[in-house]
Amino acid sequence: MTVISLGAVPDDRHITLEGAVNFRDLGGYRTVDGRSTRWRSLFRADDVSRLSRSDRAVVRSLGVATVIDLRSRAEVEAERFPVDEIPVGFHHLPLIGNLPGFAEYLNGPGWFAGHYLDIARRSGIQIARAVAIVSTPGSCPVIVHCAAGKDRTGVLVALLLALLGVPDETIAQDYALSAQAMDAHLGRLLARLPDHEEEIRSVAATMLSATPANILALLDGVRAENGSVEGYAAAHGAGAGVVAALQEQLLE
Repeated sequence: MTVISLGAVPDDRHITLEGAVNFRDLGGYRTVDGRSTRWRSLFRADDVSRLSRSDRAVVRSLGVATVIDLRSRAEVEAERFPVDEIPVGFHHLPLIGNLPGFAEYLNGPGWFAGHYLDIARRSGIQIARAVAIVSTPGSCPVIVHCAAGKDRTGVLVALLLALLGVPDETIAQDYALSAQAMDAHLGRLLARLPDHEEEIRSVAATMLSATPANILALLDGVRAENGSVEGYAAAHGAGAGVVAALQEQLLE
C-alpha cells in the first residue's frame, strides 16, 4: 500500500468533548483534482447522545444543522442526540439491525473487511440517502455518527470521501485516526456494561482495531462489485447529480 501523508493535522481536527471521545472534523483533505474538503462542514463522531452542557455549547458554536444517526433502532430508542435543546435536522439511517456478537470478534481484526463490505451491500439505500442529505443546500454542518464512530461511521465516511475524490490512502489514514479514541471508548463501554467486562476485554484488541487495510478492502470491494464508488451510489439512488451537489457542498 502506498501511504500518502496527511501532513500536519490541525489542532482543531479532533474536537474535545466530555460526552463523546471520537468527534472530529473531516475538513482539509486534498482531492485528486487539487481541491480540498471544507472545514467545519462535515464531522464524524461516536455516540453524541450524552453531551454535557459544555459539549452542547461547543456543538452550537459549530453551527451544526444536521445529525445523521447510523445506529440501530434499539440504540436510538435508548438515547439520541438532544434535538429538543439543539434543533437540527435529525435523520435515523440504521446501517445494521443488530450489533455483532462477541464471538464475531474472535475472528481477528481482518474480520472487519468483510463486515464493512457486507454493510455496504445491505445498506445501500440508507447510504445513498445519507449522501443525498449531506448534498442538500443548508444541511451543513453535518454530524455523522454511530456508537464508536469507527465502523458504521467509517463505512459511510469512506464512501463520502471517495465520492468527493479524496485518495483511498488518505481515507484509510482518516479511518485509522479513530484508534486514538479507542482506549477512552473502551473505558466508557466497560462502565456501561460492567456485567460483560470479561467478554469485552477478551475481544477488545479486535473490536477496537482501526486497521487501514480493512477500509481499503471496503473501497476495493465496492468498486469490484459496482465498477466504481459512483456506480455504487447511483445503483442505490444517489446519481451523478447528487454527487455533483455533494462536491459543491463540501469542496473548495
